[in-house]
Amino acid sequence: MKQIKIISPFILALVSTLGFNGCSSDEPQQRIASSGAATATIRELLLELGNDDSEIVRTSITALANTGDQRIEVLMEFYRQGSLYILEDSDGIRKVVLCEEVVENEDLDEFAPLSDPLSGVAGVYVPIPSNGEMVEFEGVELNPDQLVVPIEDLEEIDAGRKERNWARSAKFLSRLSSPVADIRLSGAKKCGDPPEQTVALDRLRELAENDPISKIRRVAQESVLLIQLRDADEDVQFAAVEGLAALKSLRALPRLEDRLKSLRESHEDDAGNSGAVQTEHTRAGALTYAEKEKAYKLAISIIAGHQRNVGMAENLFRGLSLGSILIMMALGLAITFGLMGVINMAHGELMMIGAYATYEMQLLFSKLIEQGKLPEAAFGYYYALALPFAFLCAAMVGYIMELVVISRLYRKPLESLLATWGIGLILIQCVRIRYGDNIGVSAPDWARGSIEIVQDFNMPWGRLFIIGLTVLSVVTVYGLMYFTRIGLQMRATMQNRDMASSLGVNTKRIDAFTFAFGSGLAGVAGYAVTLIGGVTPDMGQQVYIVDSFLVVVTGGVGEIAGVICSGLGIGVLTKFIEPGTGTIWAKIILLVLIVGFMQFRPSGLFAPKGRLADD
Repeated sequence: MKQIKIISPFILALVSTLGFNGCSSDEPQQRIASSGAATATIRELLLELGNDDSEIVRTSITALANTGDQRIEVLMEFYRQGSLYILEDSDGIRKVVLCEEVVENEDLDEFAPLSDPLSGVAGVYVPIPSNGEMVEFEGVELNPDQLVVPIEDLEEIDAGRKERNWARSAKFLSRLSSPVADIRLSGAKKCGDPPEQTVALDRLRELAENDPISKIRRVAQESVLLIQLRDADEDVQFAAVEGLAALKSLRALPRLEDRLKSLRESHEDDAGNSGAVQTEHTRAGALTYAEKEKAYKLAISIIAGHQRNVGMAENLFRGLSLGSILIMMALGLAITFGLMGVINMAHGELMMIGAYATYEMQLLFSKLIEQGKLPEAAFGYYYALALPFAFLCAAMVGYIMELVVISRLYRKPLESLLATWGIGLILIQCVRIRYGDNIGVSAPDWARGSIEIVQDFNMPWGRLFIIGLTVLSVVTVYGLMYFTRIGLQMRATMQNRDMASSLGVNTKRIDAFTFAFGSGLAGVAGYAVTLIGGVTPDMGQQVYIVDSFLVVVTGGVGEIAGVICSGLGIGVLTKFIEPGTGTIWAKIILLVLIVGFMQFRPSGLFAPKGRLADD
């Protein structure tokens, strides 16, 4: 049995005197900063929500939204849910309290555990203190020091449908005064979305003129025009149409198309009524049907053109991002295929190993933080350490594969293909047994969000990082191949294995190093994919392995320059085809194009050299 203390009359007076301030001296530092005067004003306005006069309620809701206090959005949600009540103490003083859940005792009597709706943060609200008599509750976890009153002692602040709509508007309106830029931006956008918030016009205009962030100014101006688009005055409407066209507002495009459609339908309905049409043409200052249609069509044309340009830029950027992943995958494949002639069908699984190595590093940091060995702020550094870890894990698996299986299957292409395919299946099942079918890798904070290069064209930080990582990988491979001793030995072995061996090159060691290095590059690709895609045991086999082979074959076996050109080309082409055909048909069309290309250039963009060229 849980014993909860219930209110007595002298405690009500004490609560009134304390003003619900049941916090310790440290707790105010954890709350949202607010002056005492502002809090007192909010309490008075909250009391007005229980008024029977709807106009008083509406005025109070608007006043609450205009306070700019960050707590208003949560308060309005409590109001919409019916979680706010009025408690009257023995001195007749009325205060608004919060009850998120009603509890029952053994006799099924209902009681309300009370909290202060203005003294909480992150969903944790300060209980109103009580030292009264005890009431027993069965199977209910409650704070023993929290004030609990019978539900009939409270006056419910009931919100009807229109009041809930007003509260919803106030939630968005309150965001406009937030000191946090992202919250202001969200509020500016929401106020212009249906149903448009007419009450926010003045504040939106102020933001459009004075906000220090250009994107917020533009979005606020856009929302002002979207609200004016529904104005009763035709002149205001079509001034808004021109303004939205000048802003190239993508949010306005579907609304303008709907209004043009409605205009045409209305005109067709009135076409048989010459009197109505004549009235329209003769009314002083009124726009004719042709002028209205022209204004809508011009605005739609301008915005649609902007939308096409943004779409093309986004497809190009996504294509570069996809191509970057394919390049990292194909780099290792091209090196091993070009040097050793081994068709490694487990290359996709090596990519998967890199992704799961990243996940393991995330788990390690989470565990160290839970144990108090690392501060929470250090969590984002796991991703930096995961890069070498993913490379080494995949390289180690690749080295073991070469040592145990691949080294015995040189010059046996069919056997090596089947063997690596089988190894890939084994790796998939081992990982599935250990981790299950799906895991989640949390991107570090710096990899979230995006940067707006031009209006409506955003580049996600995660994809920008992948492109940068690909550039680093290509530079590293090029430097290794052309500016190191082992790179010289690799190129010598690729061009003429027997001659390199006669000159003292340990070709077996070079083969093992090459296969491990190529496998490590696949692991780096898996590390990068965790930023933009899901991690599953068959991610490499299902998504990337076929495309990686296409990159190698199209670019030219063993050629780094060919890998770069074909990887970017295939990635960009895929993203430009997908919007019109879908993913499956895009792959089919791409395969047909590559087969056709190979008929004219069987050796790919760059002809292979050395042993494979002789074969």
